[in-house]
Amino acid sequence: MNLHHLLQARVAAGRPVRVGLIGAGKFGSMFLSQVPTTPGLEVAVIADLDPERARAACRQVGWDEARIARTEFVTSGAEACGHDAVEVVVEATGAPAAGIAHARAAIAAGKHIVMVNVEADVLAGPLLAEEARAKGVVYSMAYGDQPALTAEMVDWGRSCGFQVVAAGKGTKYLPLFHAVTPHDVWTHYGLTPEEARKAGMNAQMFNSFLDGTKSALEMAAIANACDLAVPSDGLLFPPCGVDDLPHVLRPASVGGVLEREGMVETVSSLERDGRPVFRDLRWGVYVVLKAPNDYARACFKQYGLKTDDTGSYAAMYKPYHLIGLELGISVLSAALRGEPTGQTRGFRGDVAAVAKRPLKAGEMLDGEGGYTVWGKLVPAERSLAEGALPIGLAHKVKLLKDVPAGRIVTWADISVPDTEAVRVRRDMERRFALKETSAAAE
Repeated sequence: MNLHHLLQARVAAGRPVRVGLIGAGKFGSMFLSQVPTTPGLEVAVIADLDPERARAACRQVGWDEARIARTEFVTSGAEACGHDAVEVVVEATGAPAAGIAHARAAIAAGKHIVMVNVEADVLAGPLLAEEARAKGVVYSMAYGDQPALTAEMVDWGRSCGFQVVAAGKGTKYLPLFHAVTPHDVWTHYGLTPEEARKAGMNAQMFNSFLDGTKSALEMAAIANACDLAVPSDGLLFPPCGVDDLPHVLRPASVGGVLEREGMVETVSSLERDGRPVFRDLRWGVYVVLKAPNDYARACFKQYGLKTDDTGSYAAMYKPYHLIGLELGISVLSAALRGEPTGQTRGFRGDVAAVAKRPLKAGEMLDGEGGYTVWGKLVPAERSLAEGALPIGLAHKVKLLKDVPAGRIVTWADISVPDTEAVRVRRDMERRFALKETSAAAE
C-alpha cells in the first residue's frame, strides 16, 4: 500500500521508473494510456513488429507528440530487453515462443520482467522464474490480468490464516464453445464479422477466450503460482453467481463440485441452457475460504459474508479486472519493492492441446483459438504421463498421425521442431517434474 509513496520518492530523486514494452496491442495500449497520469513512470522504448502502428496506438490512448518523440520505437523485442534506459520489461506479445525468448533476454540483461504473456508462463514459467531468481531480478505475473489478481487474493486469504479451498475466475462458457472456430466466433459475441473487423478485433485471439483455452491457461498459471491442484479431467465451468460461490466451490463430499479442497476452477456466467446466471462473476475473480474454528465461523455470519449452509465456507471476490489499466502495479512493485505480483513457482497444472474435430495426418495445427485444437487444463503429472502436447507449442506443427475429435494431441502425433521454446519446455519438464515428485515423496 506504499507504491505511490515510493514512486514519489523516485520522482523527487529524478529517477523515474523506465519501462520497455514489447507488444503494443490491446493490453499494451491500456498500459500506455495510464503512463501520462502516473508521474515517475516512463516508457523508454516500445518494441512492436509495426512501429507505426505502435505510434498510432500511443496517439489513440492520449499521448502527446512530445512524449512520442522522446520514446524509442523498435521492431526487436531483444533490443528492448537490452536497452540501457530500461529497468522493467513488459512482455505483452501473447506469443509463447517469443515470450520465452524475451523473458530470457531480459533476465540475462539484468532487467525485471512482467509477463502479460500467460501462454509463455504456463509453457515454461517455473524455469523462467528460477532463472530470474538466480539472476537477482523479478519475474512477475501481470497485475490487472486475472491470474495475478487471483494470486493476490490467495495470498491475502492465507496470510489471514484461512485455508483456501478454491480460487479462480468467471467467464462466459457453454460446452459447445470448445468446438467454435474463428469462422463462427463473432456470433457468440453478438457481432458481425464486419463489426469486429472495423473494431480491429482478432478472431483467433477472441476465440481463445470463448473455446476455453484462455481459462485453462489462466487456471494453470494460478495453480502453478499458488500451489493449488487442478481438476483431473479439465475445468468443470459450473454455472455460479457470486452468492453461490461457497456452496458450489467446495468439495463434492460436502455438496459442492470440487474433487478436493485447494483447487482452481472457473465459473460460468451462463446456465447450461444458455440463460444468464444471476449475479454472475464473468469479469471477476474469487477465493473460497474455510473457517479454521468456530470463532471465525461466527465472525463470517456477524459480518455478513455469504457462506454455505454449514457456515464454514465463505467467499471473497472482486467483480472486475481492468487488464492493462492496472499493469503499473506490477511494474512498480518489481522496480520499487523487488517483489512480483504473483510468480510461478511449481508445475502443478498444464494445458494440453485437444482436437476440435477429426484431424488428419499431414494437417498443420494452428494453435490457441484456431480451427484445429483447444486447450484443456490437466494435472502436470497426467500431461507428462500421456505425453500431451502443450497448447503453447501446437502452432505451425505438422501432424504425423490422425487424431480423433476430443482426444489430447501428443508429442508422438507431431513432427517436433527443434526450437528454443521446445528445448526450454523439455528442460522445465525434466527439472520441475523431478521437484514435484521429490516433494510428494517427502
